Amino acid sequence: MEQTINTISLQSLAYAFIPVAVVFLIMAKWSLNSQRAMIAISRMLVQLLLVGYVLVYIFASDSAWLVGFILVVMVLFSSWIALSNLPVSKTKVVKSAVLSISISAAFIIVVITQGVLNLSPWYQPQTLLPLAGMIFASCMNSVSLSGERFYAELSKNTGYPEARNSAFQTSMIPNINALFAVGIVSLPGMMSGQILSGVSPFIAARYQIMVMCMIFASAGIASALFLILVKDKTFQLKS
Repeated sequence: MEQTINTISLQSLAYAFIPVAVVFLIMAKWSLNSQRAMIAISRMLVQLLLVGYVLVYIFASDSAWLVGFILVVMVLFSSWIALSNLPVSKTKVVKSAVLSISISAAFIIVVITQGVLNLSPWYQPQTLLPLAGMIFASCMNSVSLSGERFYAELSKNTGYPEARNSAFQTSMIPNINALFAVGIVSLPGMMSGQILSGVSPFIAARYQIMVMCMIFASAGIASALFLILVKDKTFQLKS
């Protein structure tokens, strides 16, 4: 039997914040600082509501130039955020981050949209932007984890090959764990969303396999490229 997902009204959406309020009550009871969590929840609410309106405009525009511009903005923001916790100046390695994320994401996007999905036109925003968002997020997290571990190893006078290998393995831990857990511990977001909207679980599973492959690959390629590109800049940590 076909099933369609119900539209959530704003009044009904408010119920989702009841469990959130319970967490804040616990934090208050235990005298914990909840300011950062409160700001995070507020930003999440505003950002997601705003992005909904923005995406409606982008989808309606059907413009390759606009989609391309959004992709460039996503690359720049994800590259800058990825460098937040590194013990070196962002300006010294931001080029390496931009290149590693751009090359990795472009390669994966082409393979997925043209090889797997046969997307036409290639810039179809309803499909391209959500997939690109997942890819950029994967690249960003991978570069961040690998960079942090890489420079931590260098600070202990570890040689480049050993620091590189340790950093790469560290960056891949979340993705490898996710591969082990998918379908057993958790049903990932895309698969859950498709099942809720009435898509056959067999079809939803195929899409989720595609997503897991592209996230794993984008993380590995971005991390490897970043570690290669910063090789000549390792002296900056000790200078």
